[in-house]
Amino acid sequence: MTVSLALDDSLQLDDVALQPPVALAPLAGITDLPFRQLVASFGAGWVVSEMVASQEMVQAKPGVRERAELGFDQAGTAVQIAGREAHWMAEAARMVAANGAAMIDINMGCPAKKVTNGYSGSALLRTPDHALSLIEAVVNAVDVPVTLKTRLGWDSDSLNAADIARRAEAAGVQLITIHGRTRCQFYKGSADWAAIRAIKDAVTIPAIANGDIVDAPTARKALTQSGADGVMIGRGAQGKPWLLAQVAASLHGLPMPRVPRGHDLVDLVCGHYEAMLSFYGQTLGSKVARKHLGWYMDDAATPAPLRKAILTHPTPDRVLRDLPDALQALVAA
Repeated sequence: MTVSLALDDSLQLDDVALQPPVALAPLAGITDLPFRQLVASFGAGWVVSEMVASQEMVQAKPGVRERAELGFDQAGTAVQIAGREAHWMAEAARMVAANGAAMIDINMGCPAKKVTNGYSGSALLRTPDHALSLIEAVVNAVDVPVTLKTRLGWDSDSLNAADIARRAEAAGVQLITIHGRTRCQFYKGSADWAAIRAIKDAVTIPAIANGDIVDAPTARKALTQSGADGVMIGRGAQGKPWLLAQVAASLHGLPMPRVPRGHDLVDLVCGHYEAMLSFYGQTLGSKVARKHLGWYMDDAATPAPLRKAILTHPTPDRVLRDLPDALQALVAA
């Protein structure tokens, strides 16, 4: 296992270079293949798939493998798996590694009740010994780097992420990402970036700060307070697939990306919409696309009747026809 922080601000996990150290967080129902590819086209150190349930993936439950479809064999890609049984976690890791995923990320941070009620995600923070058995099973199952995403602890009375991080590193995890909240906080309040420093100080592997990072100033503040080696951005990138590249440029002196404006932005939004239709099929794709179209239209101050029409119309051709008008304010800007 080779883990290093290079002088050029890149992270090296075995033969996988993560440069710049700015990553796209896994977001259920959002960071699908079309969105990850769009973000990567502007520039990101690495992108992470939506969380996929390990047993359901191995057993080929409809829709699960599609969430892990990452454009395999592309650089800087990770598939995030979740589960509560070592056997299924190991089998899922073998499957995605065999398909070309560059990294395997273990989910120990999802706060959703449907996940934690199944003793997966952040529920594993309550059973560290069991969590480590899952980590060991995944690390031993694959040759690609294994990373871990977690939270500060289950609640304010059990901030045990530093201890889990130490044990995870000893088991072979090569990078850890910490969301600066407990599970019981869900997404309320503010992320505590300073609290991440205890986890960073507990390990020698790279530590990544996550939570409430929405632009370059918040990324810089998160790095300063946490001492982390990089940042992971989630909700801040919604409707702004160029955001990670902007943050990376500001933090690491890289060329600033060309953010699409006017008709170029319309072309980007229409292209994203068509990519989702192609990936999911027209019926499902038109539904999945609505949240993304809504975020794009937020900045355009789209009139309410037109916004509603775009988000509810079942005919893609009609949506594509109306999108230029819906984004008119941005075209004219």
